[in-house]
Formats: sequence, structure tokens, C-alpha cells
Amino acid sequence: MKTPVHVAVTGAAGQIAYSLLFRIAAGDLFGPHQPVVLKLLDIPSAERVLEGVGMELDDCASPLLHGIEVSSDPSDVFDGAEAVFMLGATPRGPGMERRDLLQVNADIFSAQGRALDEAASRRVRILVVGNPANTNALIAQRNAPGLAPECFSAMTRLDHNRAIGLLARHCGCNVADIARVAIWGNHSPSQYPDLHHALVKGRPALEQVDPAWYVDEFIPTVQQRGASVIAIRGKSSAASAANAALDHMRSWFLGTPKDDWVSMAVASDGSYGIAEGLMFSFPVAVENGRFRIVQDLPLNAFSRERLRLTEAELLEERAMVSHLI
Repeated sequence: MKTPVHVAVTGAAGQIAYSLLFRIAAGDLFGPHQPVVLKLLDIPSAERVLEGVGMELDDCASPLLHGIEVSSDPSDVFDGAEAVFMLGATPRGPGMERRDLLQVNADIFSAQGRALDEAASRRVRILVVGNPANTNALIAQRNAPGLAPECFSAMTRLDHNRAIGLLARHCGCNVADIARVAIWGNHSPSQYPDLHHALVKGRPALEQVDPAWYVDEFIPTVQQRGASVIAIRGKSSAASAANAALDHMRSWFLGTPKDDWVSMAVASDGSYGIAEGLMFSFPVAVENGRFRIVQDLPLNAFSRERLRLTEAELLEERAMVSHLI
């Protein structure tokens, strides 16, 4: 049996975690031969709930689950962590402006960034899911100077999966027939779901859909999908978000197909003219646990304008929390 991978999960008493933890324990992240230790973090008032989650995990009797640790101290939970799912964040409340939300979460992620810097493995892979995810990831990364920027990413895999699902339904094909969809920018309504390089059964997607559908229906539907789920379900996405987080981390550890890519928000290296250091979603390929931004994709004027708009939003967010980074 292999040495267990230590997986830390923040916001572990929440609904996304409840959909995620049992799948990790069952082997859906690393495969059927890789044991794990789950390290669960939430605020002190949620520790009783975490104890109940731990009881349920025990009751699943997964042979891959070699331990469960529960704490409200980030330093304890991040100690030796090799994979971190940062799910916990303060949601927007009544009357709360985006600036207020950024500030509240900035305080959380700066403290957790320092704890990661102190305790996590130097090879750790950290996925920020809690919103505003891109800027929360930037804050955590900047407060962990001992960790490489490549250790941090934010999740746009849910948007990526939504785009694939919508395109497959529209084309009447299986999701396995779709490749090279890209999500650029922020995990927000400013994001740019891009089909200019996408393939459906090996043929260019934009040769198989109406241009008006792409611009007027596909893009806004993907951008607003989270709000639509809340309006219909009465709660934010949970199972699909957990699934996307699992997909994201699995791709990061195990790699991407040679003829495809995935979307990840990572620290910009200046590719495509995006401001360096900004946590920006790009199409990325992963090999041997390392991601690289896919280079030299041709961008037309429409695409460049969309990238500019979502970059401007992220630059504004960064300015709002500049005192913490």
C-alpha cells in the first residue's frame, strides 16, 4: 500500500464538502490504490458538525481512508498537507457590496495563506473554491512567500464543465466528444467561455453552431449558470462544485490528455498580455504534476475584448485588497 496523501479541506462542514469528502475517501481523486488522510477545518462553532461528518466517513469503511483529523486551527490542518481544497469563505449577505465581501474574505485568506506557508508541504497543490475565488487565491498566495506561486490556483473548472455540458446538449452529442473549450479570466459573470478553439467530434465547434447562439445564448448562460441554479434550487451549486473541484485536483495531479486542455485560474506569467501575477483563468495542460499555460492560441478582436473586460475586473479586485498583498 502506498504512503497516504494528506488532503486538507477548509469549510469542511459545508454543503460542497459534504459532496466532496466521501468521493475522496472512495478513491475518486487519486484512484483505487492511493490511501488518503483527510484533515478537516472549519470554525469552532462547526466542530460538532465535523465530528458527525467524521462519524459518517468512518461508517463508509473505505479501505483508502487512513485517518481523519478535525480542527478549527489552520496550522494543524495544513501541517504536511499535499492537496488543499479551500472551500470555506463568507458568502455575500443582505446589503453587502462586492467590496465588503472582498474585505471579509481577504482577512480569512491572508491568515490561511500564512498558515499554509508555515505548515504545508513545499509541493502542496492548493485549490481555492470559496468566492471571490481568483482574488482569494491571490491573497493566500501573496501571504505564503515560502510557497511557489505555482502551488496556488482558483477553480474555473465548474464553468469549464458547464460549457462542455451546454455545448454537448446543443450539438446532440456526448460530453466525451467535446475538446478544447476554454474559460478565460475571473470566476464571475465577466468570465469568457471561449469556443473558438473547441472541437466537437474533431471538427471546429463554431462550424457546427449558429454564431448568434454562441454570443447571445451560450456565453451568458455559462456566465450566469450559478445564479440560475440559486434561483431554481434555492441554494448555490454544491454537488457540481464538488465534482468540479475533484476534476480540477485530479487533472493537476494526474495530468490532462495530450490532445486537450482544462481551464484553471493560475498566476499570470504575462501570457496573452494579461497582467503578471494576476490569478487569471487560462487553458492549461498538465504533465507530471506541473501545469503550463497553453501558448500561441490565435485570439480575434472579439476574444481580446472579452479578455480585457475580465482582466479589468480582476485588477479592480486586486486594488481593493492591495493592503493585504
